[in-house]
Amino acid sequence: MSRPAGREPRRLTRWWRRRSLRTRLTVIAATAIAVSVFVAFQVASELMDWELQDAAEDQLRADSRVLATDAEHASVAQVQLPPYPGSGRLVRVILPDGSTRTPVGQPALPPVSGRAGRVAQGASADLMESNDSDEDGYRIYTLRAGDGAVQVARVADDSPINRFGFGMLLIGLLCVVGGALVGRTVARAGLAPIDRLTAAAVRVAHTRVLDADIPDEGGGEIRRLIQAINEMLAALRDSRRAQRLLAEDAAHELKTPLTSLRLNVELLIRLDRRGTLDSALSAESRTRLLNDLGAQVAELSTLAAELTEVARGDVSDESTEVLDLADVVVTAATRARSRVPDIEVALDVTSVWVSGRPAALQRAVLNLIDNAGKWSPADQPVQVRLRAEGASAVLEVDDAGSGIDAVDVPRVFDRFYRADSARGLPGSGLGLSIVQRVVDAHGGRAAVARSTRGGALLRVDLPAAAPPAPIARRAAGEDTAVR
Repeated sequence: MSRPAGREPRRLTRWWRRRSLRTRLTVIAATAIAVSVFVAFQVASELMDWELQDAAEDQLRADSRVLATDAEHASVAQVQLPPYPGSGRLVRVILPDGSTRTPVGQPALPPVSGRAGRVAQGASADLMESNDSDEDGYRIYTLRAGDGAVQVARVADDSPINRFGFGMLLIGLLCVVGGALVGRTVARAGLAPIDRLTAAAVRVAHTRVLDADIPDEGGGEIRRLIQAINEMLAALRDSRRAQRLLAEDAAHELKTPLTSLRLNVELLIRLDRRGTLDSALSAESRTRLLNDLGAQVAELSTLAAELTEVARGDVSDESTEVLDLADVVVTAATRARSRVPDIEVALDVTSVWVSGRPAALQRAVLNLIDNAGKWSPADQPVQVRLRAEGASAVLEVDDAGSGIDAVDVPRVFDRFYRADSARGLPGSGLGLSIVQRVVDAHGGRAAVARSTRGGALLRVDLPAAAPPAPIARRAAGEDTAVR
């Protein structure tokens, strides 16, 4: 059974990919040198062959002219042909009747060709031709002389080309070996920073120590790679520091509600064990205690949800879509009223389209309303306004509370930060930090100022988006009803 045609190339590709970069560079260098030597040998051989042929033909023409001069003085039938010396040129005289004369002892030349015979008959002045046989190849020059012609020939000698080729082969082998060694050395020297970088990365992976930066060395791509890894390590350090601070802050924030909840539960258990629960606590006290327990459990649930939201960071499976921010605001206000029936929300919203994640935006708006509801007096509603302003969607939430002190303004959106005046109010200090994170993720900006009613004014600016096509046509007054 024959193997599939594409299997061998794939196997070679897999083998190549498994090789180290140092080995690849060595093979590439050796191959490049081998190809260069081969091309140089081919070009040099052709040039040398042309030069040798030109020199041989020039020599044949010169010898033919000397012999032709003698033949013209004494006629081709009487010209003197010295005995063959045993090597060198071969000569032959072609008589008018087509017969030939050759020196004594000279090896036989190939028969006179038809074209050479026509030169002897005066059809042309000269002729250069080659005769390649199984044993000897001849280069023969025929020149018209008197009433016949003279021929001078030389055996085609390939020995100079062969010696040159053998020499080039040896040189090529030495160059390939030298190129492989040089390539190996250059690869080792060039990849030394990569080796040190790899060792440093392995050390960081084994020790989990992110504090030491990798020394910046080399240049070009190596330097950029080292800088990128150092930036990655810095980001990992920041992430680890943020995780540690989140854990510490979460433990601190959980301590107070857990302690209060534990004390209340222990009080109930202790009174129940003594059998004095009904006598020790009046109905009003029990109701107040149970309400406290419910509030503490609700606070813990809210804190756990907000901690989960913060710990997730920007990771979300929710997709981005073009939506009407007015719908998000109305939905968030409805949820706020259901969670805290006493809160009153006054809406003044217009349709503004944005590109974003609906659930994340709704959570941010809900946190803004919840935060304002904590501060707003019972007889004063939380005012929520949404409008388009230039290329932005502007959302404002204000209350009629006591406002935010100037020293607290820079840290309003910090994680777990709570002003001194808010210590007695429920909350974790995470709500506004979640707002900041959601707004940042949507390319917007969050700010705090003082409301005209004396309280806090929280403003969010988000980039506006073009509404979907059917909505845009309907806004333009076109009839989009489905018939």
